[in-house]
Amino acid sequence: MLGLTIREVSRALREGKISPTELCRKCLHRIKKTQHLNAYITVTEELALKQAQEAETRLLQGKPKGPLDGIPFAVKDNFCTENIKTTCASRMLKDYTPPYNATVVQKLFDQGAVLVGKTNMDEFAMGAGSTDGAFGPVRNPWSYAAPYGEKTDAALDSNWTVTGGSSGGSAAAVASLTSYLALGSDTGGSTRNPGALCGVVALKPTYGLLSRHGLIPLVNSMDVPGIMTRSVSDAAIVLGVLQGQDVRDSTTIPAPPSLTELSEDFDVRNIRVGIPKEYHAPGLSDETLAQWSRVTDMFERAGARVEQVSLPHTQYSIVCYHVLCHAEVASNMARFDGLEYGHRSAVDSSTEAMYASTRHEGFNDVVRGRILSGNYFLLKKNYQHYFVKAQRVRRLIADDFKRVFGSGVDILLTPTTLTDAACYSDFMQEDNRTRSAQEDVFTQPVNMAGLPAVSVPTALSRRCLPIGLQLISPALQEKKLLSIAKWMEQRVGFPSISDCVDGKESRTDTGVTKREQTSAG
Repeated sequence: MLGLTIREVSRALREGKISPTELCRKCLHRIKKTQHLNAYITVTEELALKQAQEAETRLLQGKPKGPLDGIPFAVKDNFCTENIKTTCASRMLKDYTPPYNATVVQKLFDQGAVLVGKTNMDEFAMGAGSTDGAFGPVRNPWSYAAPYGEKTDAALDSNWTVTGGSSGGSAAAVASLTSYLALGSDTGGSTRNPGALCGVVALKPTYGLLSRHGLIPLVNSMDVPGIMTRSVSDAAIVLGVLQGQDVRDSTTIPAPPSLTELSEDFDVRNIRVGIPKEYHAPGLSDETLAQWSRVTDMFERAGARVEQVSLPHTQYSIVCYHVLCHAEVASNMARFDGLEYGHRSAVDSSTEAMYASTRHEGFNDVVRGRILSGNYFLLKKNYQHYFVKAQRVRRLIADDFKRVFGSGVDILLTPTTLTDAACYSDFMQEDNRTRSAQEDVFTQPVNMAGLPAVSVPTALSRRCLPIGLQLISPALQEKKLLSIAKWMEQRVGFPSISDCVDGKESRTDTGVTKREQTSAG
């Protein structure tokens, strides 16, 4: 039951094959069984059981609120949740309890969805591995699956792999079958990156399509709530619930017509697929390149027109992103001064000393480093040279996408990450900035252009770890984006982690997955 899609489990709930309370208990039991993953900061067991009981009453009366009624979900711990701790995986907010829900959380509640917990992350979403939070690193569920059979003791594998970040806890929650969907945030790839490394679908919608109200900001001009599910169709269902204008967020835009059920036989023969030549980046693994080529050939054989395109300013994107990100971080983090909420230092010799001590105690080295560099970029003598110039480069990057899509290209196909998931010991040999530059190379240009993108798992590597590919479309073209993504998902043959745990999965030498036929069919 835990391995079903949202659509499948919703049908089972309505038909009485399982009750919301029983389903909730299964997810809570699974969370306890997979504690070694460190996917959750807070498990909301009492609230979840209460919400599940309310959903059960509605379903028994034949009055479901919608397709998510009774469905367990998880939320990244930088979305505000009323009367539930929201920490951003930081000592600064370790005891902060918001008095309200983020809009996207409230919309899920309004649909009858059941919150099972708040997920782990990099501190204030600054990272690409979910290794830099105050509550410890998140472990990739695939480290404990095939080909060895499921393991529940982290000590059995000292060389476990990272989830990617910064929404690694949300990706691990969906991949480990503890929730059917999870919210992440995506500023430079923080939803798609862990989605690819954990083998789940990860959608970054058009900027402004989902409300940011209640999402504790990292970079206001790029932050987008992200959606993680185990299928493309599930992502479409959740997007249909969450999208739309919000009076509490002035950057939101009216939603296009609601997503209908995605077609089971989408025709790609009239689709033009662009392959950006600049995305053949240094460090791209042979296995990821092979999957990129395989899926490109798949589109071509199906009748799609595949062509090479150019996004010439991609090479400047990472540097541009870091300048803009750090500048906005410096501004956003100024609110954490120890006066109104959050951690306050015991130092009281002066107001300035209290400020300095509070921020030193509350922020880790990564956050403090970004604040310092951001303030440097914003100094009067540096403002034009760094911040203004980066804004101009950002416009050039966005114009590259406009030109390509304006030429008639419907979709761009790229890798999501350079490689499969890195081992923790190897990953931590680099500093946070270097890791972020490496892991976000394919994802962060999309955020600077405000475009929608989705990462779809395509195969297992030789190490039996997921490899994902990314599809990018013009703004507000989510329906076409997800229709093409579903077409791709149906043909790549990616296994579920439950299949691998059960030992039903085999792999060819090229990394392409094949599902073994069991004697039971």
